[in-house]
Amino acid sequence: MARAQDTSGSHYRKSKKTEVRSQKPEARFSVLCLLFSVFCLLVPQAVHAQERRTPVVIAIEKVSPAVVNINTEEVVRQRANPFSGLGDDFFDQFFQDFFPPQDYKRQSLGSGVIINQKGYILTNEHVILRASTIKVTLSDNREFDAHLVGADSRSDLAIIKIDSDKPLPFAQMGASSDIMIGESVIAIGNPFGLSHTVTTGIVSAVNRNIKGEDGRIYSDFIQIDASINPGNSGGPLLNINGEVIGINSAIYQKAEGIGFAIPIDRAKRIVNDLIKYGEVHEAWLGIFVQELTTQIAKSFGYSNTKGVIISKAFKGGPSERAGLKRGDIIISLGNKHIKTIDDYNDLIYGYGHNDKISITVFRDGEKITVNVTAQTIPEELYDEIALEWLGISVDEITNKAVKKYQLFTNSGVLISKVEKESPAGKIGIEAGDVLRQINQAKVETLKDFKKAVLSAKKGSSVLLLIQRGKYGYYVTVEP
Repeated sequence: MARAQDTSGSHYRKSKKTEVRSQKPEARFSVLCLLFSVFCLLVPQAVHAQERRTPVVIAIEKVSPAVVNINTEEVVRQRANPFSGLGDDFFDQFFQDFFPPQDYKRQSLGSGVIINQKGYILTNEHVILRASTIKVTLSDNREFDAHLVGADSRSDLAIIKIDSDKPLPFAQMGASSDIMIGESVIAIGNPFGLSHTVTTGIVSAVNRNIKGEDGRIYSDFIQIDASINPGNSGGPLLNINGEVIGINSAIYQKAEGIGFAIPIDRAKRIVNDLIKYGEVHEAWLGIFVQELTTQIAKSFGYSNTKGVIISKAFKGGPSERAGLKRGDIIISLGNKHIKTIDDYNDLIYGYGHNDKISITVFRDGEKITVNVTAQTIPEELYDEIALEWLGISVDEITNKAVKKYQLFTNSGVLISKVEKESPAGKIGIEAGDVLRQINQAKVETLKDFKKAVLSAKKGSSVLLLIQRGKYGYYVTVEP
């Protein structure tokens, strides 16, 4: 009986195994069907996601980590006077005597882009203007204290730097010389503090001259059909390949639906100077030029007034060595036509020393093209330029000069010589006067004077702040 039970149990177990074996193919088939169904669901989604990763998305992913948020803090001193602006000297004097000025902090936001692994960041000059502290925030929320390397108000560009123990992401520089009207562009920045905001659009125009809200004329800008708002300024403008082709600038905030950017080709030369010298070293061609009037053009047999005429070619200078001379009419520079002296100055500003520049001039009824290698202006020529242009020579203010001329200040530079028939001599400037300012540039040292003279030389007139005795007065000189 026991054996019969054992046999029965054994048969039961064999039947169970047979049943399990018979179910395995069906189970495997079910699993395969399930996997195939999941595959069919996931593959279209993956393919669809890949299709959505357009060149714009790829460019943003590539550059976005290198775009930074810049937070600046400016210390402003202000005197508390509830009656200010009423024109009452009594209240002004009262609050000046009993309520000392107070300092308060003003914050502003901007954008920038890291341009190399060393932590150099390119931004707008107005973003960091007068900043006492500069803080930079990366896309991964890392924060750094930054310091100013150099800034250039004329181009509205600045370089700041951060130091990091870890590698820093940086953007690749592209070229703006081959920008096409209508090509897609991408602007990244932090408008209104909204970090890493992306705007897309197209290039609407190039070589735009814009009058900023500060009254300055900004030349050779890229125009796009996307607004550049406060906070967005200083961020990169990208092409579809994720290369930086411009630096966004909110120079004209009243514009709606359009924005402007500084071409990267123009910025590169300025960036190199700012990193190397802390300031921009302008290209010097060894010539003075002046506006071309109808009378002057006619006397040289030139049919219109588009261009500038060389009024002086310095002996041994770059232009004279290339064959240019006084009386040549410059009609194009670097294959770009010149209409006015402003065009000439703007184009020259885009070149650095050692750059070879193609210049076409009109001479004796013919067009002549020469290549001029620019250089930095020799230190010894500043005095010659000031003497020839304004008719003055200057020196540092020494204790001996203070006693000799009974000066009331140590700031500025001493006018030591004035040519009688010069522009300065004709308006009454005298030896012993102190020069404190040239146009908007303060003059504290001889270095300030030399830099301001070279910049002011580009205009047809110059505003000087002269101090004589205790009093200062502004005079306009028209060389």
